[in-house]
Amino acid sequence: MAAKPSYPSIPAGDHKAYMEYALDQARLSPPAPTKFCVGAVLVDADKNAILSTGYSMELPGDRPGDPGNTHAEHCCFIKVAEQHNIPEDRIGEVLPPNTVLYTTMEPCNRRLSGNRTCVERILQLGDAIKIVYVGIKEPEKFIGENTGRKRLEEAGVVVELVEGMEDRITEVATAGH
Repeated sequence: MAAKPSYPSIPAGDHKAYMEYALDQARLSPPAPTKFCVGAVLVDADKNAILSTGYSMELPGDRPGDPGNTHAEHCCFIKVAEQHNIPEDRIGEVLPPNTVLYTTMEPCNRRLSGNRTCVERILQLGDAIKIVYVGIKEPEKFIGENTGRKRLEEAGVVVELVEGMEDRITEVATAGH
């Protein structure tokens, strides 16, 4: 079994610090003209403990031969599934009751690749994730208007914008464009 990753200590409720850490993850994503560099951090808000992190294209995808067309949120979920040795679609059963997700960009609601969207992945977990903190809305470059936030909110997931980092997040997200 792999050693548990070491995460920084971030003060409870410091949304900007968690978003900074998500931005650090986004910087690890390989720049490309056809995607955004996004970072995500999954947190047990009751224990103020990071459960997993992820960045765009970090891990192999769902389909055989998919070299890593994974989004940051999906990578967080894959890592939790691996830690508990369960299928990804069952991680809602093991996530703590007050799990929150920080992601530098609004979760996608449409994928040009045909892969499942991040919104679908969040919603399939039932009520495991109640709050998603985002750094920026998804730019309209690839799919037009992203209605991910609206769909999450309609399903009862609170979506909060962490303000003050938009320019820096956009600069990292669009590296390679």
